[in-house]
Amino acid sequence: MSELVLLLLRIGFLVLLWFFVFGVVYSLRADLFGVKVRKLPAEAATGAPAAAPAPAPKAAPRSGQSGGAATTRSVSKLVITSGPKAGLELPLGTEPMTIGRSSESGLVIRDDYTSSHHARLLLRGDTWAIQDLDSTNGTFLSGKRLGTSPVSIGIGDTVKVGATTFELRA
Repeated sequence: MSELVLLLLRIGFLVLLWFFVFGVVYSLRADLFGVKVRKLPAEAATGAPAAAPAPAPKAAPRSGQSGGAATTRSVSKLVITSGPKAGLELPLGTEPMTIGRSSESGLVIRDDYTSSHHARLLLRGDTWAIQDLDSTNGTFLSGKRLGTSPVSIGIGDTVKVGATTFELRA
């Protein structure tokens, strides 16, 4: 082989090695310090919180539950029903609450199945909703895995994040 081919191969392998090193450093940084929480589409376009999003449609009553969507007038707390923090009750205001392993989260859940910024509980108009933040293991509402768009929560609906299950109560 000519000197030029060997030089190009060495440079190529060196560049590939640096891509690998940067990938490992980025992954470690994201695990240690978390990633930035994404804004909702309405917030991203204006750079400010969305004024008053249209209320989500009310959920149909489910058998065995009080049914209906959880409104601000009826919901006062989030109750953890299973997991390491079972029995913990958190009061809810009107601000969104991030759920995850990060110490910046409103509800910190430290287990191997929870992402740094796993999900967000937010108020949409007069209805509470849950949004998965592209978590690795997903967020489940009444046994169904959520997508990345917010989904309305009814009082008594079970939400599972990692090994923790919680619900909204009056």
